[in-house]
Amino acid sequence: MSERSVSLQRVVAVRHVHFEDLGTLEVVLKERGVEMTYVDAGLDDFSTMTFDDADVLVVLGGPIGVYEEEAYPWLVTLKSMLAKRIAARLPTLGICLGAQMIASALGAKVYAGGIRELGWGKITLSNEGMSTPLRFLTSNDCRVLHWHGDTFDLPEEAALLASSEAYPRQAFSIGPNVLGLQFHPEVRVHGFDRWLIGHALEIGSTPGQSVSRLRTGAEHYGRTLELQARALFGEWLNGLE
Repeated sequence: MSERSVSLQRVVAVRHVHFEDLGTLEVVLKERGVEMTYVDAGLDDFSTMTFDDADVLVVLGGPIGVYEEEAYPWLVTLKSMLAKRIAARLPTLGICLGAQMIASALGAKVYAGGIRELGWGKITLSNEGMSTPLRFLTSNDCRVLHWHGDTFDLPEEAALLASSEAYPRQAFSIGPNVLGLQFHPEVRVHGFDRWLIGHALEIGSTPGQSVSRLRTGAEHYGRTLELQARALFGEWLNGLE
């Protein structure tokens, strides 16, 4: 275990909708006795925050677009804070919308991908990705949850780690401390119905997808994903510098 991980004390998570929380990562952090604080977009005022006291900042998923700054002006503030944090190489994790925010904060384009990727599926790792904790998600019986319609160009400094059949950019890193994941490894079986309720309209408008199909996928793949994600998050935390 690295020196940084031993001294890990406080994690701050930016949450956009209440049910898209830290999930399995929260379980790992609780086991380590790490303090966790949620900051809720649309409720808490980002202009009064710096996140400088967070050992790790996690930006979670949500149903809006990074480029919708006119509708959601706080996006400008959050992305500016992310850019400063990443420039300082402070540990930062982005999941789905959070990964897109990291990409945007680094000057990469984020845009509608043309295909809504929604459901349980595999990811394929690059050669570089195979040497990262993401390798825990590549077992034959492991599927991750995809839930997005936007995509992003790879930031200049980033290493591409993973892709899927629908989207070539699913994960990237910048050194050991910055990780962006387009998919959801954090989702847990317990409470998954909150996703099905909160995203009911999106599910209903996605061809070939349904609440029952997503629930069945969670029942079939969810427990394996939780086990593999615990290993992923644990090793990533241990490797922080």
